[in-house]
Amino acid sequence: MNDLYPFIQKIGLVPVIKLDNPKGALALGQALIDGDLPIAEVTFRAESAAASIEILAKKMPNLLVGAGTVITLDQAKRARDAGAKFLVSPGFDEEIVDFALSHGLPMFPGVNNPTQVQQGIKKGFTVLKFFPAEASGGTAMLDALAGPFPQISFVPTGGIGPANLAEYARRKNVLAIGGSWMVPAKAITEGNWAEIARLCKEARQLKSSLS
Repeated sequence: MNDLYPFIQKIGLVPVIKLDNPKGALALGQALIDGDLPIAEVTFRAESAAASIEILAKKMPNLLVGAGTVITLDQAKRARDAGAKFLVSPGFDEEIVDFALSHGLPMFPGVNNPTQVQQGIKKGFTVLKFFPAEASGGTAMLDALAGPFPQISFVPTGGIGPANLAEYARRKNVLAIGGSWMVPAKAITEGNWAEIARLCKEARQLKSSLS
């Protein structure tokens, strides 16, 4: 599991993607690569998530493809079968966590309080998703969690964009930052892959300048 962390940390960003039509999966994947952001968290908020993940996993070996918004065991199984290299959940579901651990599938369960962080530590996690980041106290909460849990890093997601990216990027306990601003729904719907590539490159350059 830990082999995944250095790669994600180097990229510094995790684009959170809702892809309603799997026919656009390859074009989107290419836009991410062209934008120097070769990672995709394809969320199960879309019915076609598993199909999109399978296309990307099979056809784009240079793209790290994971499944997001995994809230049921069935979704976790479908994501694994589709070739997802990691799972992300908005909350801490022990059944899904145990499934991921038993299959050696890296996972980022969502937490936003000390009790949930301790649950993660008990399961052996050193990296957790912090969600919803802004609504849960933002960087002030990350600073508060850093004291009792210096061994834990977070992937904050929720309410983060170019305006407040720097606040999160400067936190030592932030592994990477998740968000959808570089893959806006309108651009995906319109098939504006050039705009997505531009936004991804812009986000990557901004993140790199803050590191």
